Formats: sequence, structure tokens, C-alpha cells
Amino acid sequence: MDVDFESLTVMVIDDSKTIRRTAETLLKKVGCAVVTATDGFDALAKIADNRPDIIFVDIMMPRLDGYQTCALIKNNSQFKSTPVIMLSSKDGLFDKAKGRIVGSDEYLTKPFSKSELIGAIESQVRLTSA
Repeated sequence: MDVDFESLTVMVIDDSKTIRRTAETLLKKVGCAVVTATDGFDALAKIADNRPDIIFVDIMMPRLDGYQTCALIKNNSQFKSTPVIMLSSKDGLFDKAKGRIVGSDEYLTKPFSKSELIGAIESQVRLTSA
């Protein structure tokens, strides 16, 4: 089954403007609608309004980090099944394990490539629609 990117709304939560802009540009090129947020608090308000199909969240953010944000998303019955992919500049086993504990579905190391970003969406959207 091919993924219909044009029907997807993707959220990118990262305190880095560069990462948000890079991801947004790559995702818009394949046809996704993109919603960005600067941190977990900003994201939580936007998730309810935009109902993204998949969420990318940076681990290291001020106020509410990626682990806390992911846990809050996964603890909400409406968004429990929404795939959450952690983004981190560290490729550590501890970070990956901690991400799994809070319910993340996948883990990408920054800087990510277009193929990694698209591949993560394809694998997660296939899993949720299968």
C-alpha cells in the first residue's frame, strides 16, 4: 500500500527554527500539510485543533521536553494511536529506550535526511492503516 502524502497532516515540534523549516520544506514537497510548534506547550494546543496524522517531536526542548510531550500525547485517549517519532541530536541507546518507555513509535537522529523523514512516515502510516 502506498502512502498518500497529500492526505496527511504532519506536526513538527522543535525549538530549532532551522529544523522546523527544513522538515516543513521537505514534507510540503511531497504534499503533506504541515503544522509546526516551538515546544510541547505550543504543540498540545495545536494538536487538538489540527489533529495531525503523525507527530515528530524533538527531545531537548525548554519547558516541556520531548519525552514529557510524547507521554502527554500518548496518555490522551484521542491521540493515543497517533504515531510519535522522537528527534534527537544524540544517537544514544538510553534516549531510544526512554523514548520507547513514554510511547514513541520511532526515533530519528538529527540531522535527518529527506529519505529518513519520508521513510519514518511511510512505516508509521502503513502500520496505523494496516
